[in-house]
Amino acid sequence: MEVRLLGPDDRSVLNRVADGVFDSGIDAKLAEEFLSDPRHHLAVAIADGEVIGFASGVHYVHPDKPAELWINEVGVAAGQQGRGVGTAVVRALLEHGRRLGCREAWVLTDRTNDAAMRLYASAGGREAPGETVMFEFNL
Repeated sequence: MEVRLLGPDDRSVLNRVADGVFDSGIDAKLAEEFLSDPRHHLAVAIADGEVIGFASGVHYVHPDKPAELWINEVGVAAGQQGRGVGTAVVRALLEHGRRLGCREAWVLTDRTNDAAMRLYASAGGREAPGETVMFEFNL
């Protein structure tokens, strides 16, 4: 398995993606937009020329805080789960955040998502204190 970060010229890597890695099929226009944005990052795991897992993140900046890395989403093909693929792509994304100067990374998940809870702990994450609530807005 190879783990790497994709850049603007790597859209073709997303031509072969295992079933279930992403929520939907790859949209070429959206992939190009994502990979062309210098604050969006995508770490992928590739086996036999096929993407079997990914972690996406955003290099988040704010006027009164040090840079952070927001881990947006992680996906691993069903047949590859439990083999360290998720941990590998998350760690690659975290290392990239360090190189960018991010001081902290964060991710949200449901407490009932046992697989995600294990993944983030295995990648070195710790649960934040408090009872966080997320609100969604339709735009």
